[in-house]
Parts: sequence; structure tokens; C-alpha cells
Amino acid sequence: MGDPVIRIDKIGKQYHIGAKKERYKTLRDTIADAFAAPFRRAGKLLRGHATGAAGLDEVIWALKDVSFEVEQGEVVGIIGRNGAGKSTILKILSRITEPTSGVGEIRGRIGSLLEVGTGFHPELTGRENIYLNGAILGMKKKEIDDKFDEMVDFSEVDKFIDTPVKHYSSGMYLRLAFSVAAHMEPEILIVDEVLAVGDANFQKKCLNKMQDVSKLGRTVLFVSHNMPAVTRLCSRVILLNEGSLIQDGPSHEVVRSYLNNGQGAMSVREWPNAVSAPGGDIARLRAVRVKTEEGRIAESFDIRYPVLVEMEYDVLREGYVLMPNFNFYNEDGIYVFKALDQDMEWRKRKRPKGRYVSATRIPGNFLAEGMLFVTAALTSINPTVNQYHERDAVAFQIIDSTEGDSVRGDFVGRMPGVVRPYLRWTTAFSPNGHN
Repeated sequence: MGDPVIRIDKIGKQYHIGAKKERYKTLRDTIADAFAAPFRRAGKLLRGHATGAAGLDEVIWALKDVSFEVEQGEVVGIIGRNGAGKSTILKILSRITEPTSGVGEIRGRIGSLLEVGTGFHPELTGRENIYLNGAILGMKKKEIDDKFDEMVDFSEVDKFIDTPVKHYSSGMYLRLAFSVAAHMEPEILIVDEVLAVGDANFQKKCLNKMQDVSKLGRTVLFVSHNMPAVTRLCSRVILLNEGSLIQDGPSHEVVRSYLNNGQGAMSVREWPNAVSAPGGDIARLRAVRVKTEEGRIAESFDIRYPVLVEMEYDVLREGYVLMPNFNFYNEDGIYVFKALDQDMEWRKRKRPKGRYVSATRIPGNFLAEGMLFVTAALTSINPTVNQYHERDAVAFQIIDSTEGDSVRGDFVGRMPGVVRPYLRWTTAFSPNGHN
């Protein structure tokens, strides 16, 4: 093992609650601020620290004594609930913010894509931002020229490349920002929730590009709530909780721990507070559960037996035709299938207000072994509108039988594929070699 390209040593980051969020600055604002800064500093000195002295200044620690190292060529995922400190670590490594305590060291050229809105100046065009970002990374104009067409083609914003990016949609902005970060040949690529915006095809392109970057021996740090994407892309995962590092290890092991210990979700997820539950004024999700056919909550299932998945929800306004649905993804991020509620009792029927539990049954000997992640959604029909769409609401494990009476039979080798149906076979035999 060589020297680490990333070293985080007892990093801590403190934030002041209630800090005012500033609008983006124009070039004119930036120049004006440079002249005004000395006067602002003088004003602060004259005012002193009356707010803090009065006890009105509240702070929180987004990170507390976090330490880890990353070797060259590693692809490391960082996971945890909202507020765990994931994005703060990336901002420190990207030199967007400074740590309150501890040391962060990074060796190599960084390409970073954090939240939409970071890295580009809104007043500049897409073309100008590409060259500006390249210059900041220390690239020569010829290097950027050589990569320019490839970046624009990947981003699919060629018609708007000479338009100021403040006029871009969030999807256009993200596509161009990711393309620039990934194509500038960084030694270290830092990506935060790139899959939260954009369509499925672009998300797939992003994952494939990050895999290409990692195959070239470059280092990738990837923050996401999308567990199938994390397990597909990352060999190692770091788990944060309330600003502390609580686990660091192989991706499947850490993701399974995250889902099992209530940090994320495993086989049951409930929203007891109706106000904060996913949804809106028409319907709200209250629970998602994975059960055996006997009705017992379970986290793992023998491949031979059925799996029941149910969602509990409140309909708050009557007069809507609603379709509950589940989306199933495997741990490689592959969309296995979508299950739509086809219950004839409620099909095309407007639902009255009240509490509902809708369930679907997946037959045994259908899913391949491995972990399945379930997105729970409720869609209103005519017009089609998602009332809620809770990604990775629950997850469960399918375990293949070794008793010889499953799809596997007596075969002990690896069986690829996203489904493993028990298909009927027939064999014709003739002892003399003739039919």
C-alpha cells in the first residue's frame, strides 16, 4: 500500500444555527465586496461579540473527530441519514469550507460535483464556465480544447452552451457540471448526490462514467442515498451518523448494517408523524413493510417462499383515482421490475378519505438471491401525478436454498441474472436412440 491520496485526521466542523443564506453574487458584487470588506471587518470589531455573550448564538457540530484514509484508485461511498455530515466532509476536501478542528490532506487534482449550483458562475455561459473550471484546476487551454467537444456531447446541452447558466434548468446545469467534473481527468473525483436530479438514462451515464474513471486508477468519493448505486459503484463504504464515523468496510457489509440498524430502512419503515410523512394534501405515506406469507415482518427470505410488500397510507382528500406502486432494484442498481396495483375493487374508482393498506405478493422462486431495495410510490391518475415517491423505503434479502429443491437444484456455481424463475422442464428419452 502506498501513501494515501486522502487523509482525514480528527476533523471537526462547527456551524452556527440560523446563519443567513446569501444569494449568488454577480461579478459586480464580487468586486464591490472586495472594497467593502475592510469596513465590514472594522464594524465587527466595534460591535464585538454581544450576540455570543448574550447566549443567543447556538452552534452544532456537523462533524466530530472523524478520521479515515483513502488509497489511490479506491472507490469509496459515504452514506448516512440527512444531517450525518456526508456533504460537509466533501466540502472540506473540495476546499469550499474549512474544518473547525483537525486536518484534511489531499494529494492530486480534484474534480468535484456537489449540490447543483456549486462550481459555476451563473452570469457566465456554459462555454465560459468550462474554461474557467479548467483554469482553476490548472489545465492549459489546449487541454480544455481537446476535451471540450466530449464534455458538451456528454452533457447534451450543446444548443445552450453559449447561454448564461443562470437560465439553465436544474437538469441541464447538473449534466454540464457532472460532465466537466468527470472529463477534466481529475486524480480524485468527488460526487455528492449526482443521481438526485436527472432522468434514468443520465443517471446510468453518470454511474458508467464514474466506473470508467475508477478503472483508470483514479480515486472516487461518492455520497448518495441510493443504496443500489452505492453497492454497484463502491468497493468500500464509510457510514456516518450525527457527525461521527461509526463503520468503515466492504460496501455490502456496511450497507447491510446501515439498513439493519434503523439508520436507514430494512424491512419496515414507519412515519408516525403525519405532518412530516412523505406526500402532500391528497395522500401521505405512513408505513412500508416486508412480510412473510404468514404476516411476520422479516428481513431475509428463502428463495422458495413468497414475499409480501405492503404500504400503509392516508387519503386526505377524496375524489382521486390512486394507484399504489412499488419499484424494485437490486444491489447492482438494476431496475428489476415495477409492480402496479391492479386490484379490480379500486381500479378507476375514486377513493374516499381514510386509512389504506395495499399489499402485493411476490411468488417464491422468482427473485434472484441478493438484496432488493424497494421504492414506494402513490400515483394519481388523469392527470398522472406522483403523490409520494419514497426511494429505498425498505430492503430485504433473498437467500437461495442449498437443499436441492429450489431453482438452483444441485448446481453450486454462481447464477447471474436479476430473476431466477422456477421454469418447467421436460425431457424425452429413448433407450435405443430413436424417438
